[in-house]
Amino acid sequence: MTTRIQKGKLAIAKELYDFIENEALPSSGVNSESYWKGFEQVVVELSPKNKALLAKRDELQAKIDEWHRNNPFELNAYKAFLTEIGYLVEDVEDFQISTENVDSEISLISGPQLVVPVRNARYCLNAANARWGSLYDALYGFDVISEAEGAEKGKAYNPVRGEKVVAFAKDFLDENFALQQGSHRDVTAYRVEQNQLMVELANAETTQLANAAFFVGYNGEPDQPTEIVLKSNGLHVIIQIDANSPIGKTDSAGVKDLLLEAAVTTIQDLEDSVAAVDAEEKVEGYRNWLGLMQGTLEDAFDKGGKTVKRTLNADKTYQNLTGGTTTVHGRSLMLLRNVGHLMTNPAILVDGEEIFEGIMDALVTPLLSKVDILGKNQISNSRTGSMYIVKPKMHGPEEVAFAVELFARAEQLIGLPAKSIKIGIMDEERRTSVNLKAAIAQAKDRTIFINTGFMDRTGDEIHTFMEAGPMVRKAEVKNQKWFAAYENRNVGIGLACGLSGKAQIGKGMWPKPDMLLDMYKSKIEHPQAGASCAWVPSPSGAVIHAIHYHQCNVHKRQQEILTEKMLPLDDLLTPPLAAETNWSEDEITKELENNCQGILGYVVRWVDLGVGCSKVPDINNVGLMEDRATLRISSQHVANWLRHNIVSKQQVETVLKRMAAIVDQQNAHDPEYTAMSPDFNGYAFQAASDLIFKGAEQPSGYTEPLLHAARLKLKGYTGD
Repeated sequence: MTTRIQKGKLAIAKELYDFIENEALPSSGVNSESYWKGFEQVVVELSPKNKALLAKRDELQAKIDEWHRNNPFELNAYKAFLTEIGYLVEDVEDFQISTENVDSEISLISGPQLVVPVRNARYCLNAANARWGSLYDALYGFDVISEAEGAEKGKAYNPVRGEKVVAFAKDFLDENFALQQGSHRDVTAYRVEQNQLMVELANAETTQLANAAFFVGYNGEPDQPTEIVLKSNGLHVIIQIDANSPIGKTDSAGVKDLLLEAAVTTIQDLEDSVAAVDAEEKVEGYRNWLGLMQGTLEDAFDKGGKTVKRTLNADKTYQNLTGGTTTVHGRSLMLLRNVGHLMTNPAILVDGEEIFEGIMDALVTPLLSKVDILGKNQISNSRTGSMYIVKPKMHGPEEVAFAVELFARAEQLIGLPAKSIKIGIMDEERRTSVNLKAAIAQAKDRTIFINTGFMDRTGDEIHTFMEAGPMVRKAEVKNQKWFAAYENRNVGIGLACGLSGKAQIGKGMWPKPDMLLDMYKSKIEHPQAGASCAWVPSPSGAVIHAIHYHQCNVHKRQQEILTEKMLPLDDLLTPPLAAETNWSEDEITKELENNCQGILGYVVRWVDLGVGCSKVPDINNVGLMEDRATLRISSQHVANWLRHNIVSKQQVETVLKRMAAIVDQQNAHDPEYTAMSPDFNGYAFQAASDLIFKGAEQPSGYTEPLLHAARLKLKGYTGD
């Protein structure tokens, strides 16, 4: 049984209570008794509102299901029906958001954004420190540089590959920081004269940058600088010079590396990338966030037989051009993703019922952030006194309004300035997409972020149209009319609401962390679409993606988009239904195998090992970043085909067992892994099966209820 501490109506798991009492409250200056009393009051008063919002979701979906069962899809009739039931709300008058005290990383600087599980201290620190990254390392270690012609990575340093890395980096400088004449490849020395960057070339001529404004500072002596600091589109690039270093001594100008400002912001995640089903696991995430806010988080790990200690990086300083120094932030500005409105958690009970996890997150995480909000830490996150909570899986304006009310109550409870808790609205549920302007209006003085999340949004798309007919094959979803409208309208509406220069507009994750060449070739589309941030799977990915923000001036592109016509709401409302279903047996089998293998590969690690996000090999052994959003789309897709008899229950069961054996083989190297075959009776296999066979009845097609139930059973929780 869980040991609990009773505080009024609250029965708090001892792990959580001890953490709050001994670690969180002392640094916050908040009185214990008043905190728990206020906590209880908020839970008691707001839980009924939370329940009512969830009931409305179910009510609307039931009406939509019934309409599709009785009517062929016709757009005008469908729109009229959605308006009649209140799914489509009246448009609001034009407005501009008025959010204040926003850090420049969110309001002004465009760049890559990392998302990492906050339960893992090492990942937290790696992401926080990914504000600056080595271009040479990112190029050398990944496939942006081909291994052809003797340029293999190998275990030892390969000078042939190194030469290709340097050539790429010099081309990057030529493209984005061009010289008046010649190339950075031909530079023999960089020096500073009268606050200007002078560049000596191999032909003995001296030149300068074509755009002198790109040079903003240096370190070292003017005639022998150790660092040259450049800046374009708000992002810094530092040319590091050391002719005595192993790389620098091979370079004509002594350049040893290019340091790029990369992960400008990071979302530390309590949601889709973590498995946190109880107090023990929630406290792990809470404790890491507290350490990040206090500036004290550290982690030690073994690397090559040596213990490596990781801490938060310090700020960077350079000599500016006015005789002083400039200090720039040494760490990624951190946002925190709380959970959505749906789930409850046994960490706290009220009258024997689990409280809503979203309410718990909202009342705990600002307490942990208070030291940073008030500027009482030595290593700061926000310099404007703000906390940035990204709120996922909200359905429409009412649910955004509820989140705002919850944040206001948290500020009152914890003693924070009004509106110091800002909100990131994840546009990943259909009812929010079709009412996005009205949703933003509910938080117009707190909004600092909107984004598109393709996977969750697709999962909700499939679930909403579960009764309408069979979906297209998964690979075809992005080619449908709704998807283009979703991506286009999100940016257009955000800009019309005044987010440019005040808040982020984001795009989703690159899912193949080892395939950065493909990312480099394609992800330029995100800044070109007007996104001021886009998700990347690793610090190295952030460095490569940072190149795109030098190539594209996002603010300028946003001003152009404001003059362009948005795609119509009708396109967004058009479902991705298959026009024809005459797929071959082989096509159906491959689709089913791909979905089932991905479901099993993710679920078994989530349930058995508590891993909420990881690189999971797909059916072709290509490592893909998987989280609950990717699981949602795969499980809902199979459930939809099952519902419309594209596949049979027996087919699905057969494929699940065959794919389980493959997943077992893919994980055979892991000593902590428990095989699903040949018995197929473990909690993980059952959960994967339920996600499909019970998929149509899951709330909004979410995977959390079944995953949480399975992991709690595995951990022996009995509901005490």
